[in-house]
Order: sequence, then C-alpha cells, then structure tokens
Amino acid sequence: MQGVAHTMVDVQLLGPVELSAAGRAVEVGPPQRRTVMAALAVDVGRPVAADVVMERVWGTRAPDGARGAVHAHVARIRRVCEQAAQTAREPLSVVRRSGGYLLEARPDQVDVYRFRQLVDQARTAGPADTERARLLREALDLWRGEPLSGLRGQWAARMREAWRRQHQDAAVGWARAELGHSDPASVIGPLTGLLGEYPLAEPLAEALMRALHESGRSAEALDCYAAVRKRLAEELGTDTGPALRQLHQTILRGHRPGPAKRPKPSETARPAERPAQLPMTVRGFTGRDEELARLEEILASAQGEFAAVVISAVSGMAGVGKTALAVHWARRAENAFPDGQLYVNLRGFDPQGAVMPPTEAVRGFLDALGVRPDRVPPGLEAQVGLYRSLLTGRRMLVVLDNARDEEQVRPLLPGAVGCMALVTSRNRLTGLAATEGAHLLAVDPLTPDAARDVLAERLGTGRVAAEPEAVADVVTWCAGLPLALAVVSARAAAQPRRPLGTLAEELREAGGRLDALDGGEEASQVRAVFSWSYSALSPAAARLFRLLALHPGPDLSRDAAAALAGAPPERVRGLLAELTGGHLLLEQAPGRYAFHDLLRVYAGELVAAYDDEWERRAALHRMMDHYLHSARAADVLVTPQPNPVASSAPRSGANPVEPEDYGRALAWLVAEHPVLLEIVRQPPPGFDGHVWRLVTVLTTFLDRHGHWEALLTAGHSALAAAERDGDLVGRAGSHRGLGLALDRLKSPEPAREHYLRALELFAELGSDAGQARTHQHLSRMSGAQGNPGLALEHAYRSLEHYRRADDPAGQAAALNHIGWMEAQLGEHHSALAHCEQALELARAAGDVDGQAHISDSLGYIHHRLGRHQQAVDRYREAAALFRATGERRSEAACLLCLGDTHHSAGQPDAAHAVWARALALTDELGLPDDDSLRADLRDRISELPLP
Repeated sequence: MQGVAHTMVDVQLLGPVELSAAGRAVEVGPPQRRTVMAALAVDVGRPVAADVVMERVWGTRAPDGARGAVHAHVARIRRVCEQAAQTAREPLSVVRRSGGYLLEARPDQVDVYRFRQLVDQARTAGPADTERARLLREALDLWRGEPLSGLRGQWAARMREAWRRQHQDAAVGWARAELGHSDPASVIGPLTGLLGEYPLAEPLAEALMRALHESGRSAEALDCYAAVRKRLAEELGTDTGPALRQLHQTILRGHRPGPAKRPKPSETARPAERPAQLPMTVRGFTGRDEELARLEEILASAQGEFAAVVISAVSGMAGVGKTALAVHWARRAENAFPDGQLYVNLRGFDPQGAVMPPTEAVRGFLDALGVRPDRVPPGLEAQVGLYRSLLTGRRMLVVLDNARDEEQVRPLLPGAVGCMALVTSRNRLTGLAATEGAHLLAVDPLTPDAARDVLAERLGTGRVAAEPEAVADVVTWCAGLPLALAVVSARAAAQPRRPLGTLAEELREAGGRLDALDGGEEASQVRAVFSWSYSALSPAAARLFRLLALHPGPDLSRDAAAALAGAPPERVRGLLAELTGGHLLLEQAPGRYAFHDLLRVYAGELVAAYDDEWERRAALHRMMDHYLHSARAADVLVTPQPNPVASSAPRSGANPVEPEDYGRALAWLVAEHPVLLEIVRQPPPGFDGHVWRLVTVLTTFLDRHGHWEALLTAGHSALAAAERDGDLVGRAGSHRGLGLALDRLKSPEPAREHYLRALELFAELGSDAGQARTHQHLSRMSGAQGNPGLALEHAYRSLEHYRRADDPAGQAAALNHIGWMEAQLGEHHSALAHCEQALELARAAGDVDGQAHISDSLGYIHHRLGRHQQAVDRYREAAALFRATGERRSEAACLLCLGDTHHSAGQPDAAHAVWARALALTDELGLPDDDSLRADLRDRISELPLP
C-alpha cells in the first residue's frame, strides 16, 4: 500500500520526526530539535509563540535559557529546510513573525494533515467501497511506526494518543470497506497486525472475526473473540459490546454473517439506558444563524459511514451565550442522535473554584448509561474505557459545557464512530484541534443588528421600532451579550407601558454609579445592566439574590434557598419566580436553580458589600443545618438505625426536609449528593463539625450507589475536619468510611488498617453501633477474600454489638449474614433459624432493603430443604421488595431462583413463565447477552420449552 512519490519537502510526524525531500529522508537532529520541529509542524501555516514552543518541549517548567535554545534550534531547522529544498520543487521554510515562528508550507506537506485529508475524502466518497478503501489504505500507508517516535514529554504523549485514536478509526473504516469488495483472506494479515497494535478495539476484532469466518477459519474467529473478551475483562473490567456479541452468536450457529457495517442505532439502543440529559432550552433564542449553520455543516460532514467522533469546541467570553447556543442546537439535532444525549456542566470557571474533576463527570455518565454500581470499575482509566465501550455502535451526542482546558475534556471524549462531542469553553481549546482534529467555533458578541433582533423577538417589533434611539442605547449597554439582553428584555417586558427611553436612561445612571472592572468596557457595561435589574427587585428578592451567592452549587432546590433566606419555602417560591423572571437566576431543571457564572460573581460582590459577617454566617449556618439534618433524615429511612451521630438541633429557619418514605428519601439523596459532596470538598470555614457529620450520614448512600472514589475523597476531608474539630466520634466514623471506600476499590490491606483503627476509636468511645458496623464490613471483606471462618467470627461480633446498641435493623443484617454463610456451608436448619429471626427484626425496624435480602436468603434455604411452597412465597416477597427499592437486577436474579423452585416442585409451566419474565427484565436493564444472569435464564428456557 504505497503512496505516490512526492517532489516536495515533507514533514513526517507519523513515525520518527524527519524531513523528506523528493522521497529521501533528511535527518533533523537530536530529540529536542525534533520536538521543536514537530511543535511548529502541527500548526503549519500559523505562527506559534515561543512560549508555546517552550511548553511543548519542556512542559510548564522550562529551564533557564529555554528561549535561547528554541531560537538556536529554529535556526538549525531553517538551514536543514534550505538544504532539503535544493532537491525538491516545492520547499518549505521557517520564518519569524510577530506572533512567533511560522512553518511556511502547504498543509498536505505535513503527513498528519495529509492523513486527515485522505480520511475526510474517504468519508465523503461515493457508495463504492473500492474508492473508500483505496483512500483509507493510502492514509494508513503514511504511518511509519509510533508517532513522534523517541520524543518525550506530556505534549508529545498527548499528540500520540490522539493520533492513534484517529489511526484506529481509519483502520476500522478501511477494514469494513475492504471486506465489502475484496477477498476476505487478503485482509486477515493486516487486520491481525492492527489488532495487535490496538488490542481493545472491538471494531477491529469484529472485522477480523468476519474475515476469518468468511475464509472458512471459524475456529480462529471464536478464539479471537475469547481473547478480546478476556482482555476487556482484565484491563477495563467490562464485557464485549453488542455488535461483537451478535457476531459471536452468528458464528456459533454456523451462519454466514451479513456484510460488515456500523450497527444501526435500533440494533444497539437500549430503552432503559437512553439518556436525555440536556437542560431546558432558552425561550426566544435568536441571533445565531451563522453559528447554527456552522454546527449543521460540522454535523453533515460527520454523516459518512466511517466518521469518527467530531469535537466542536465552541469558545467565547462569559455571558456571550455559548451554553444557550450549544443546548439550542443540540435540541434541534436530537433526531441525528437517536441513542440519546449526555450533558455535564464542568464548572471550569466557577467563581468559587469548584471545577468538576473528570472522575466525577465520567461517573455521572456511567450512571446515565445504566451501569450498575457493582459493575463500575475502580480508577479513572478503567471507567473511561467502560464509558467509551458503552458508546460503541451508538449515535450519541455528548455536550461538555463550560470546560476549563483540554485536559479536563480529553477523558470525556467518546472516541466512538457515530458519536459527537460538543464542547463549550471561554478558552479556544486549540489543543483539541491539533490532537483530536476538533472543529473550532468562536462565538462573538452579537452585532447591533442581531441584538436589536433579540429585543424585537422578546418585546415585539412594534415597540422596538417605535424608539430606535433608545434601543440603540440599550444595545450599547448590553455590549452584544445575550445574557445582558435577556435581563434587560425581561424587565422591559414586565413593564409594557414604560417607554424604552426611560429604561435606557436608567441604564446610563446605573453605569455612572459603578467603577470599571478589570474586564474592560464590556464587563463594566454588563455589570451596569445587572445593577439596574437588581435595583428593581423587591427587598426580599434582592436579599435572596445576594445570599444565594453563598451556596456552593452546582444547583440548589427551593428548600435550600429557603434555608439561606431563613424563610418558609412557600414564601421563597415567589421570590425565586421574581429572580428567574428577571433572568437573574436560571431554573435549569424543574425545581432546581443555578446562577450564571457572571451573576454569581455579581451576587458575591453584593453579599460582601451589603450583608455583614453575622448575617452571612447565620445564612451559612442555616444552609449547613438544612443539608445535614435533611441528609440524616433520608439516611435513617434508607438505612434504619436507632443511634445516629448526635448533633445540635437545626437553627430556626433551616427548614430541613423530612422525606416520608424510602423512595422519597432515596430520590432526595440522588438529587442532592453532588451539592453535599461540593460542600465537603470546599466547606465554609468554621463548620468542621458539619463536614464530618455530613460524610458520616452520606457513607451508606455513596457505598450502595458505587460512588467509591467520591467516598474516598469525602472520607479524607471528613478525617481532616474531625481532627481540626478535635472530635473522636468524627475520627472513628471517618476511618470507617475510608476503610469502606478502599475495600470497595480493591485495596484490602489499607482498608483493613482503617477498619481496625475505627474499631479502636469506637471501643475507646464505648460505641457499640460503630463497632457493629465496622465488624460487619470486616465480615463481608473476609468472606470475599475466601476466609469464611474469620468472616463468621466478625459477623457474630457484629451481632453482639448491634444487640448492645439496641439496633434491630443492624441485628437483622448481622443475622442474615450469619444465616447465609451457614447455608453455604450446608447448615440449613441453623441458617433458617437465624434468617427468620432476622426477617422479624427487619420488619419491625421498617428496613425495606434488609427485608428484601433476608427474604431472598430464606427462599434459598427453604428450597434447599425441599420446602417448595415456602420457598416460592419468600422468593415472591423478595422480588416485590427488590422492585420497590429499585434493585431490578436483584429482582431478576430472585425470579431466576423462583423459577428454579417451581421447576423442582414439578411446575414447568410456572417455571417457564417466571424465567421468561426475568429474561424480559434483563432486556429492560440492557444486560449484555453473555451476562451470567442472562445466560443462565436463556439456558433454562431453552431446556424447558413450552408444550
């Protein structure tokens, strides 16, 4: 697969960094000089500032003399280029410009750009596979080994990673096109080499399996599947995707697979896991026709069969409407992404510095994609691998809003054919263009004409046309920022009979009262708009606006706003409506409110200026009490316990939420835990007691829902807070939480150290409740490590302490654990006695989750004792309780056992019906075909067909 020889000087980056003159390699020099050459070549035709070159060569800590070294290297590179030009018709050169150093050449003289051009041409090629395959084969021939071979540093590593993803996409495209028109045996060799290079690339494995099977080598195809599946399990903790599983089943059945193609959305979409996370769109959106058209062009260019992920990085200043543009376009483009939309606000420029780490964002995506907590692998790398695997074969839009920099974004990019990432940021994110081939789209302030159109859309064309001079003044003060225009038009719309000239005069007066901000004239103007709108608020709404700046974000409920204000929630409802009606606050989801960053800064200025330290601290105290006591009330319902950690009564006006039942308690925790984690991550000074108590009541929820990385981070914050607070209870609880987090994250030895330290402190405190729960954790961990004797010992110790603490729900959990282990050892009568006692206690305590698991244990024991009707009754009870608590996979597993019991009792029709119901439930959950539960259900159904 050799390309055409060139009569020009080329820069080669897809391998060792070299120059090629008329097809002959020209040595550039030592590694540092080659890095400088590469740093200029990736931005061919654009000046690269010396500081940027230095950062690409040495990172953020360039040594003394680095600038001079860059200058010397550029001089040597210039001479090498001049020498190479003597044997070529089309030379290249390095020149100095005001913006930095510039590599003068056509883009196709740099191999990585030539590679992208060929891939783009293949994407837009006609329906014939032959032309597409030829173009992609030529693109792949440009690769001479590892990109930037021999170069060190983070920049070179980032470039390599991004280019390898593009190489993998092109290889998949070539394989599919080649299989569509040529002898499958001819692609086995190249595909084997490519899969060796990208061992986790399922599309490559699929193409190789097809080629092997169609060439009569089906056994090798099955071996290939087994090897890929094993690698995915070992390295990512996940299973193969639906397309590969379907091909595997086809080969097993001895059928000839259909032509290679990208799976249709309908083949891979799973109804229970179709996320729709986009926030509400802005009403009356207008004025961005050019930007919308550009996004449509980007989407259209990605519609080819082998289009890889397209990243459109939308950048612009604060308040210019980036998020509104992204959300509005994403809503318009929903039909192009039938498998759903993921959205996250990365808070890259949060005034309080609460930037969302990639770990938190990808964990949220896994939740949205329906991944069960017990299937979430530990560690960012493994979670990113699972996230990208889940998007394979889907057409999904991922909106990454308000990103700080490229490093925050890269782990969240889908990397899957058919998906698109839309990124917004105040920064241009040019690194994504260089490494990921992103399309950059700058969003500028609206032109005066477009701003007038926005006002006309919101106020009516007649009113705007009647006062052109006043409108011109308003447009000037709004500085072309949609946020400011929304604020002004909201107030003007609320006063339809008031002349716009009067409003314009008020804006001028407001601007005259303000000092200029460091942001320049535009910032001063938009601040004047905020001041003008704020002055029109009622005193109560103005006070609430200021106090909301004390909230950590990312959003808050009406109840939390009421706590900050110290007012009843029903009174605050009208104040929130006043703020959202004036566009000073966003209702981004029903009942959830958030600030725009600029408005948060402005509100923060006001609360510091107009509310004294006593008032601010009182508001913070009410807010902290609100969250602590609400979380405690929810936790007690989710995990009944008689002895929660003591704390003082909530302050008047804290208005803590008191959920009525398990479902409402769980819903509150799901909605509020991002806020609670933000409070723990950046607590207001002087609230250490609230911090460690809050983590204590959150521990069970975070554990059950698989937020183990968050639990680990929160545990460290809690331990530090408890040590500052000098509280032994807080230290003991923090060690227990840290042990639990490390236990779940597969670090048993550090976990045991924290557990044992917690036991020491709880014993010193005389806390039976604390010792009971810690022994319970140690029992479970010991059992998982294959030490049933030690597990049983800890379980009995746990039961002893739960009895001393008079904790019925805890006693029930300990007794159930003892009974289950005895059942596994064949001691069924003793197990039955323990579990029946456990169920009685769990019912008395109202522990729904505990009742479900104990009933399941009892069903198992009765079945083993041959008491089929009792087993059926218990399994039915357990399945209903699992359904009520939302543990649908546990429900399906319970139904499998219920079917087994019917079968043992000689009731095949009942068994078949229950198994079919369970299999349908696994379909709803989107479990993979070779999930052990689904496989067991299919086997039972196939062995017991209906008569």
